[in-house]
Amino acid sequence: MIKSKRHEIILEIIKNSSVETQEMLREKLLEQGIEVTQATLSRDVKEIGLIKKQDRYCVPQKSSEEIPQLIRESVNSVDYAMNMVVFKCHAGMAMAACAMFDKLEYSGVVGTLAGDDTIFMVMRSEKDAAAFVKEMQSVIFSSKKGD
Repeated sequence: MIKSKRHEIILEIIKNSSVETQEMLREKLLEQGIEVTQATLSRDVKEIGLIKKQDRYCVPQKSSEEIPQLIRESVNSVDYAMNMVVFKCHAGMAMAACAMFDKLEYSGVVGTLAGDDTIFMVMRSEKDAAAFVKEMQSVIFSSKKGD
């Protein structure tokens, strides 16, 4: 199974059920016919940016300083035209990164659409698009310089 699709399924599981341990998450994946090793699942949890709150896994709330690693490592570039934002990603990573953006619920985002290596976002206004792109360029690409 493609990693980005597995990440999407993990995000859906976390959203719809209480998962207290990685073993519980692994069992829920098995119920959907997805077999993963503990090592792979541990990497997935880290890449997606899941955190534990009150003994259960959840997707972190939006924070400019804490863009999940999955997004930081997936995005190659970001730009906008009018009220539309386009992220270019590594092949196969756009859907998982887009799902993460959806979970972060940025204000000003009307909707998102992902292909294999591109995320398309429609923002409420050109001002929202410009501010969002500036923030993403600062957060995503400044963190890559330190790698």
